[in-house]
Amino acid sequence: MLMKKILQHSHKAGILVMIILLASCISQKKMKYFREMEKQDSTKTTYNNERLEDYLIQPGDNLYIRVVSTESKGYSFERERGATNYYNEAGIYLNSYSVTDSGYVDFPLIGKIFVHNKTVNELRVSIQQHVDEYVKNTTVIVKLANFRVTLLGEFYKPGKYMVYQDNITIFQAIAMAGDMTDYAKRSDVVLVRQTKTGSKMYHLNLNDQNILESNYYYLMPNDIVYVGPLKGKQFAFATFPYALLLSSITVMLLILTFTQ
Repeated sequence: MLMKKILQHSHKAGILVMIILLASCISQKKMKYFREMEKQDSTKTTYNNERLEDYLIQPGDNLYIRVVSTESKGYSFERERGATNYYNEAGIYLNSYSVTDSGYVDFPLIGKIFVHNKTVNELRVSIQQHVDEYVKNTTVIVKLANFRVTLLGEFYKPGKYMVYQDNITIFQAIAMAGDMTDYAKRSDVVLVRQTKTGSKMYHLNLNDQNILESNYYYLMPNDIVYVGPLKGKQFAFATFPYALLLSSITVMLLILTFTQ
């Protein structure tokens, strides 16, 4: 008789636990990117989006500038470089040229060059013209050395990341942070971008394939990407007090068994 009561109450408790577990699960559909493609009857497979090349150099930027020449006439356009590894924050600071508050860089022999609000390519052409006055057969290389993005919120590895290439898409940045967590709200990703007048906030839907043609598909230097959690996260596996729940059910079973 006692065993029969225990089995009856255990069956009810099992149903209760299953209901709670199902309620706390995250739907697989909410974990997908481009989820809205499934709702549309479309055969479109090509999306046009030109890479951003119009970033305007700002005060505080760090520029990597190098002059490569096939001739040697005693001219030196290179600053003396230390032993610091270039591929870290300290190396970038020591081995690059910083843009002053007034928008200039001080380049050897040439002197001060105004770079504010110029693109990297425009600056390269300008420096090339100056260098050609001293040495022929040269190639000027200019790169933005402080291309960094910040990823916050529901990422497996949130943080600040250096980008060692000319451009990066929002999905490439997400991959650097180890992808979004299962609880990320992919339908409302916040992009904070620096503008001439301050910071501006944009809301992006990564479930919509039109993001591939958006002006925000390619990130800009110093962009911040924030991903908030789904509303049901507090009830999900990561935070739900399952140990307390199971122990409470066990106590309830014992009380019900011995009081009936």
